[in-house]
Amino acid sequence: MRNLGTFIAGISPLGRSSGTRSRTPLEFEGVRKAQGAQAKNRIIIAVACFTVFYSIIGARLVQYGMRSPETVSSIARADQLLISRPDLLDRNGEVLATDIRTVSLFAEPNKIIDADEAIELLATVLPDLDMRGIHRKLSSNSRFQWLRRQLTPKQQSQILALGIPGIGFRPETRRFYPGGPTASHVVGHVNIDNKGIAGMEKYVDGQGLGDLAAAGMTVNEDLKPVRLSLDLRVQHVLRDELAGAMERYKAIAAAGVVLNVHTGEVVGMSSLPDYDPNNPVEALQKDRLNRMSAGTYEMGSTFKAFTTAMALDSGLVKITDSFDARGSIRIGGFTIKDFHGKNRVLSVPEIFIYSSNIGTARMADMVGIPGHKEFLTRLGLLTRMHTELPEIATPNQPSEWKKINSITISFGHGVSTTPLQTAVAAAALMNGGKLIEPTFLPRSAEDAAKIAVPVIQPSTSKYMRDLMELNATKGSGGSGSRAAVEGFRVGGKTGTAEKVVNGRYSSAVRFNAFLSAFPIDNPDYVVLVVIDEPKPEEGKHSATAGLNAAPTVGAIIRRSAAFLGVKPRFGNDMQALSLSY
Repeated sequence: MRNLGTFIAGISPLGRSSGTRSRTPLEFEGVRKAQGAQAKNRIIIAVACFTVFYSIIGARLVQYGMRSPETVSSIARADQLLISRPDLLDRNGEVLATDIRTVSLFAEPNKIIDADEAIELLATVLPDLDMRGIHRKLSSNSRFQWLRRQLTPKQQSQILALGIPGIGFRPETRRFYPGGPTASHVVGHVNIDNKGIAGMEKYVDGQGLGDLAAAGMTVNEDLKPVRLSLDLRVQHVLRDELAGAMERYKAIAAAGVVLNVHTGEVVGMSSLPDYDPNNPVEALQKDRLNRMSAGTYEMGSTFKAFTTAMALDSGLVKITDSFDARGSIRIGGFTIKDFHGKNRVLSVPEIFIYSSNIGTARMADMVGIPGHKEFLTRLGLLTRMHTELPEIATPNQPSEWKKINSITISFGHGVSTTPLQTAVAAAALMNGGKLIEPTFLPRSAEDAAKIAVPVIQPSTSKYMRDLMELNATKGSGGSGSRAAVEGFRVGGKTGTAEKVVNGRYSSAVRFNAFLSAFPIDNPDYVVLVVIDEPKPEEGKHSATAGLNAAPTVGAIIRRSAAFLGVKPRFGNDMQALSLSY
């Protein structure tokens, strides 16, 4: 009891030990204020944290809300796809090729529950599916398999509605060609992965786009369009007239080019049969060859223009000279004759307009074999041409030039070259004597002058313009008179080459060409048309170039001159040349 009493006695009225000093009312007030301040700070910090957190969430919601709405087909924006291709435009800004957004169907086999059921459902939307191949893919242990590339939005929507687990869509780009086959051999096409594999599409990849695609890089902005030298209006006229000629003359093929002689720009180029680059599998057919640049042919009498220019430019032959074109030339077991021989001495202009094989051969013989070969090489007719288009063939020539080779080559047999090279060399004969590499991209006259190579004298070019006009003037008896167009001074040279059948030349199977330029007094354009294996037109008994290729060129010039900016002229400006010099 004592101890308990002592303990009780030591307790203060406030219940604290008598050994501890009691706090005053002011001290208790300070403690309460300090504790209140701490609580308030904690509340402020908590409110601030909640405010920041929900502000971030709100900002993200606003950001998502401001995005472009999803399309019905759920295709991602263009800048989220694999690297796109630049648009291809003609010289006037018309679209030749562009990208459109699409999707492709894929499967994750490891997530497929029932492969047979998935195939049955997919077949309701894609009835042409390879069932066996798709079953093999869906039954594999892989994590990814392509099922169908480049679906339409309708197909995607229908497949989405099926709700098949393990089936998905990947956004891609698809190349679209609004003009279809109009410029197919120039524009080219892409493969299923949107990579250029032909024409200017392949050229664009070669400028660095292909490396970016191979690296899997993406782009955040539209690529700058690539403008070509083509004029879509001229291209349409050219293709339309070639198609009409094929049908009219029952030919197996036809091709042509419109070339600016001052810049080397290809304004139009077509080869028929062609294909639709929207369905590039057509390009694999063997008759879809680009005959203008990827095929080599004996160009026939069009080569007489180069032989005549060579003879005049050498100084060994004058425009006033004459040659014996009577009879024939016998050499190496072969007989050289004229198709419609005059059987008399012919002047140089007469040799040209009457297309005399004998007279042309005698001019080539005066120049000699080394000079002949050197001249054709100088004009670029014996070597592979350099231009942007990938499909360029290498000419064929004899491994050893003998006299018989030089004679036959003088009138277009024995050397095979591309029609485009023939047009480029002809442009040099027309523009004052400068060889300019062809281009499928815009090029100014100033830029062309920097790369132009003089190949003949200006005086020789003047003579050739006169001879070409004389040959295409009505009433002159020239083989190109059917190319004449009222209001335009047209010059040209025909070429009717016999094709080799079973190792021998056949007079019944021909490769016809007409090489022309206009306005011929100061040419701006060369137009070349070739028609492969034409048949006689109804009511005709022959199928020479003067009867089919020449009038086709005339129709092209008549319809396209306005687009090319060439104005017609009448009256005194259209006086014809005479045979006298």
